[in-house]
Amino acid sequence: MLQLKFAFLCVILSSSILTLSTRMQRVCYIQCVRRLCGPAPSSLLLKVMEDNKPWALISEVGKQGYIEEVMDILKQHFHIICLKDFLQNSAVHGPKVQAVLVWNSLPAAEPTLLRLLPSLKVVANGGVGIDHLDLPYISSLGVKVTNTPGVVSDATADIAMGLLLASARRIVEGHQLAVDPNMTHLSQDLMGVEVTGSTMGIIGMGHIGCKIAQRGKGFDMRILYHNRTRRSVEDEQAVGASYRENVDDLLKESDFVVVAVNLTPETTSLISHRELSLMKPTATLVNVSRGLVVDQDALVKALRSGTIRAAALDVTHPEPLPRDHPLLGLSNVLITPHVGTNTYATTRKMVQKMVDNALAALNGQSIPNEVKPK
Repeated sequence: MLQLKFAFLCVILSSSILTLSTRMQRVCYIQCVRRLCGPAPSSLLLKVMEDNKPWALISEVGKQGYIEEVMDILKQHFHIICLKDFLQNSAVHGPKVQAVLVWNSLPAAEPTLLRLLPSLKVVANGGVGIDHLDLPYISSLGVKVTNTPGVVSDATADIAMGLLLASARRIVEGHQLAVDPNMTHLSQDLMGVEVTGSTMGIIGMGHIGCKIAQRGKGFDMRILYHNRTRRSVEDEQAVGASYRENVDDLLKESDFVVVAVNLTPETTSLISHRELSLMKPTATLVNVSRGLVVDQDALVKALRSGTIRAAALDVTHPEPLPRDHPLLGLSNVLITPHVGTNTYATTRKMVQKMVDNALAALNGQSIPNEVKPK
């Protein structure tokens, strides 16, 4: 009898508090039930809280999907269904799903999938770049799109500086020599280039670019930057950066060119034959943006011919590169597999921001990081 009374009250109460946030909805359920019918069994309270959670579609756990260490964040706020399970019975699951949580570009938010989700309200992307999302199409469905700026900046700047240092000081080659079973003496010809006091040119002085400049300043580097719009004097002074309105001037002056732009039609092949030819023959190109920002055929040619000294890349196109791609056979190239944000702390921050954005969209609240079509 208590269970029936409890369930009946929950139905009545749900209609009056749907406009509240998910957390507030749960609090209201518990408080109202306790006032109306006294202490309820904890199992029933937990069931109400569980039933009140919205459904979200993800790619998978493990492999290319979410690491197990962040699933507690997702499960706290959503009923989670993986793409494989969803596709086995999309007719049943489709109407339930209100959020798609995209990680590493998966699940692909394409028309074939979106048509199966009549209740969809938000596509929450993990990461800043949304070049893999058809923003106009998704928005035309009345579905919100969000991303996670800010929280990725420190980790991405760290990997940019790590790649720069590793390439300049030939750290990977040094490790390979040190563990070589045939090594009998220390080689003195593993010479690198000086980082301290050198010139770093940053293309794309957004939040990530500014963080990279901070790290360069710590190495007493001279910082140049090119951006669509010039930063404020205060921003420039904070990192000791000098603006170059013409990117060509930056390319000519820099010992290290670091690319940190979003991928757009305008930035596709931003660095190609002409731009590489303007760089110093002793210069290094560092790319932590997107693979398509650099013309890889032009880069291979520049590296083989000595037009530039080296390249250090956290991004390529495609990812991973085909195993016979010429970039993989060059000794003056350092490549990491798009791990710019791959720390436990940053990953948890990204997932939490995805959840916050999605819940705001589902509850009709102001969305912290909504991305709108231009």
